[in-house]
Amino acid sequence: MAVPKRRTSKAVKRKRRTHFKLSVPGMNACPECGEMKLSHRVCGNCGFYAGKNVEETAK
Repeated sequence: MAVPKRRTSKAVKRKRRTHFKLSVPGMNACPECGEMKLSHRVCGNCGFYAGKNVEETAK
């Protein structure tokens, strides 16, 4: 079984982990109301998707 000969220092460990980060979700402005929404999702504000009203919203 492989066992490390020496302890991994904090600097080495942190340099290796620089690429482990969260990515920003793809957000687009809704063409109907202008609110930011996730791509390929129904707008939570107005209920439109692909130019069609697919969801009734109580306003």
